[in-house]
Amino acid sequence: MALVTGAGRGIGLAFATALAEAGAQVIINDLRAEPAEEACHAIEAAGGSARPAVFDVTDYDALDGHVDRILAETGRLDTLMNNAGILIRAPIDEHGMGDFGRVIDINLNAVYAMARACARPMKRQRRGRIINTGSVMSISSRPGVISYVAAKHGVLGLTRGLAAELGPHNITVNAIGPGYILTEMNRHVLGTPFEQAVIDRTPMARWAEPEELTGTAVFLASDAAGFVTGQLLMVDGGMTSNSILVESQNLGASS
Repeated sequence: MALVTGAGRGIGLAFATALAEAGAQVIINDLRAEPAEEACHAIEAAGGSARPAVFDVTDYDALDGHVDRILAETGRLDTLMNNAGILIRAPIDEHGMGDFGRVIDINLNAVYAMARACARPMKRQRRGRIINTGSVMSISSRPGVISYVAAKHGVLGLTRGLAAELGPHNITVNAIGPGYILTEMNRHVLGTPFEQAVIDRTPMARWAEPEELTGTAVFLASDAAGFVTGQLLMVDGGMTSNSILVESQNLGASS
């Protein structure tokens, strides 16, 4: 049984679909019922098994209850895929503490809170897989997305800390570092200088499709990754192997 947060669309849906195709029963979390239910219908139409779980990952006092309800319905929880996140683009003079805190809350604090809630049943089972969504911004940076950079750097540290904490309970904790992915949220930059800047700095010389991330998620959720923990696996077409980082003041896309 795999719980994927923020799975109603985009990368989260691609992760959930791949896990279902690999044989997992998938819990589709989203903040809204409509995308969660639509995602479940799409997975089931393709022969997979999915059910919705509509809740806010930043409603910290309620998370234990949501996980308990999932366990009551399914009996166990094998994999947590922490994918929910947001990005706010703004220069520092326009990026106030409210926006900064919101990005940190969803992209970092909620990752810890969900891991904490799901670690309880995983410890009882003596097996678990926690997979966090990092970014190229977990190990690099660019202007205009400072809160996102801070959060994704934090996700890497959190992944390593959780791996050390939970390893004795046979729970692995890893992160995936996507490069620049063609999702609905990013398609507005197609045909702009930013699109070409990404291509120029990526050895594979293109953007990725969401499905190109999914094999890494399936591997990390599988028994084949039973001795892999505390790692950030980059799926970025080689971008972070380059010494030149993507920079843009006014154009941008999530990664």
